[in-house]
Parts: sequence; C-alpha cells; structure tokens
Amino acid sequence: MAAAWPEEWGRVVAAVIGQTGDWDLAEECAQDAFERALERWPRDGVPDRPGAWLTTTARHRALDVLRRRSNEARKLREAARLEPDARHVAEPAEEVVAGQAAAADADAVPDDRLRLIFTCCHPALPRAAQVALTLRSLTGLTTAEIARAFLVPESTMAQRLTRAKGKIRHAGIPFRVPPREVLAERTGAVLAVLYLLFNAGYAGGADGLDQRRVTAEAIRLARLLAGLLPDDPEPAGLLALMLLHDARAAARTDARGDLVPLEEQDRGRWDRRRIDEGLTTLDAALAVRRPGPYQVQAAIAACHASAARPDDTDWPQIALLYGELARFAPGPVVELNRAVAVAMADGPAAGLPLVEALAEVPALRGYHLLPATRADLLRRLGRHREAAAAYREALRLAPTAAERRFLENRALRSERMPGAPTSPPAP
Repeated sequence: MAAAWPEEWGRVVAAVIGQTGDWDLAEECAQDAFERALERWPRDGVPDRPGAWLTTTARHRALDVLRRRSNEARKLREAARLEPDARHVAEPAEEVVAGQAAAADADAVPDDRLRLIFTCCHPALPRAAQVALTLRSLTGLTTAEIARAFLVPESTMAQRLTRAKGKIRHAGIPFRVPPREVLAERTGAVLAVLYLLFNAGYAGGADGLDQRRVTAEAIRLARLLAGLLPDDPEPAGLLALMLLHDARAAARTDARGDLVPLEEQDRGRWDRRRIDEGLTTLDAALAVRRPGPYQVQAAIAACHASAARPDDTDWPQIALLYGELARFAPGPVVELNRAVAVAMADGPAAGLPLVEALAEVPALRGYHLLPATRADLLRRLGRHREAAAAYREALRLAPTAAERRFLENRALRSERMPGAPTSPPAP
C-alpha cells in the first residue's frame, strides 16, 4: 500500500478530475479509495492491477457523490454516461485513464496525469500557485507539508490552493494538454515548476520538510513527462539534471546535518547508478541536437559528476557552458555561477571582479549566495577581514539552519586568521 500511494495518487486524482472537473471532489474520492484499499487489501489480497482498482473505486465514489448532490435528470445522465462497467470494482480488467478530455483533444498525449500537470501550470495561474497545485494534486503532499516547503502558514497555502482551483473552475481552464501549436511554450512552464519543486527539496527550502520525499516526487514527475513527450529533449534534460544533482544528496551533509561543500564531499558516497542514469539520459537528449537550458545545466552537472577528484573537474568547460546557458536563460544567478567557474578555472582574482559587479543588481539583493560567494573568493585571496564581514552578511540572509551553521563556521574561521578582526561585527 505504501508503494502504491506515490505512484498512483496523481493517476487517480487526474482520472476523477477528467471525469468530473471537480478538483476537491477528486482529492476526496482518491482519499476514500486509498482508505478502502487499507481495509480490503489486507483481507482480500492486493489486486493484480492496484492502480486500476483504486481508479475505478474513486470514479464510482465520485458518481455516488454527484448523485447525492443533485436529483436533476441531466446531471444523472452525464454521470451515468461516464460510469465504467460495475464489474471493474470487484475485478478491474482495465484502467480507464483517458477521461472526457481525450475525446475533446484527439491530438493530446493520452495520459490524464500529463493533462493534470499542464492544467496546474496554466499561464493564467501565478507561478507560486502552479507549484503548490502540482504538489497537492500529483504527489499527495498535504497542505501543511506544502506550506512548510514554501515557508508560509498553512492557512495561507490553503487559501492559495483554493484560489487556484477557483480560477481553473471560473475561467473555464480546460483539463487537457494544450494544442500542439502552443505546446512548446507551455512545456517550458511545466519544466520550470518541476525544477522549482525539485529545488524546494534539494536546497532545503524549509527546515523540517521531508526533503527526500519532495525531490523523489519531482524526479518521478520529470521521468513521467520525459516519457510522455519523447520528441522534446528538454524534459529529458531536466530529468538528467535532477538525477545528477540527486546523486550527490547523501554526501551533501555530514552526520550532524551540516553542509559539506562540493570540493570536500566524499565522492564514494555519490550514487553511481543515479549518475550513470543521468549521463545516459543526457546523452540521449543531446543526440536530438536541439539544445536548451536544462540540457546545458545537466551538462554542467555532468562535469562535476564525472570528476573522480575535485582537481579533475573541468572548470574551463563549466565556464563555457555557463556562457552558453546565458544565451538560453540570461540572468544574474547564471552570471554569478559563471563567475564561480571562472574563479575556479583562472583563480579567485579573476572571478572576484565578476562577483562584485553583480552587487548592485536589484534581483540579487537579499540573495545570500552573492555575499557567500564573495566571501569565499576573499578567503582564498587571503583577505580574511573582508571575508569574515561578507560571511556575516550572508549569514543574516541564509534561509535554512544548515546554511546558517555553515556560514557561521566559515565566518569564525576567517575571523581567527591573521589580519582578521578580533571580534565579529555585530549582526
């Protein structure tokens, strides 16, 4: 049952939304189907096709609710027309996943989960709502868990989800993959949401969040999207990027939960199977010869993953790749990362002016990695007094406890070096 939950929740919710158009009802019926499975499967055994059993049970539950809601003959006829063969509840012979939307859009990829992803990521919804709705509808994370991921109160997240569902309902946003002529522009939004979802877990966006569960769900959804859109190399590029980052997860923190910098990580703890899958996935994407930002980022991650030792890292190649990434996705964070690569390839004196030139960029104000990067370069140049002050600035901005502990440690070490202040500046 535990294995069925993450794999089947989104499938069941999507099928009932496709049947009824009611998001809240779909979640209610999916929950009911899983509760019935908890009651019946230990007694009767797990069905040969658990997903079909859960989906059919949830759809029947939805039909029962619709009947109770109204006695109008028209609604009863609409519900009856969608009702699958009743024998499927006891012995599901096949899983019905197409829903009404498939008939309305014959060109769409026939998977309700893909329709659900694209509906959650409709451009009429704010990006924060897109991410939250994707999490709630496709992963089964609770509202409280999602709220923790985005550092907002549970009540705020509940309102955000309610507004998003209301927007879909009142604006008549269709439950479908968009027509092929606009598919490319909409796929970009879906990929961005999935990457934000991955980073919410990987970067530790909230203390106490089940980060591994969030990253696993992001990878699962990216794998689904790459499989359902095989002609587009960017979903595969995103999947490769996630796999290559996730392969280092076990080495990113020590036994106390403190962050371990990339160059200090025990590479023996990296997941080689994850790395091999990521590299294979990236190679297949690059073979299409339609590069995009996620493929370039995955290529950067591949440079790190392929280096047996920190000194083996091809930093000149990484710097070139960041320059290429700036063509696809220009922005100050990309420039900051390129500056780091230049510093690693040509020395901290070459990278520091590039970092300091970004200090006045409005988008980076309050971004803790800017002063943290400057502090690291100053430390490597032996300018410990300035490094300590920059670490303290980054410490004030750091969003998580693990990052604050790391920066505090670096600040203290810089303050103890010759030429550094004898006491830290006031926070």
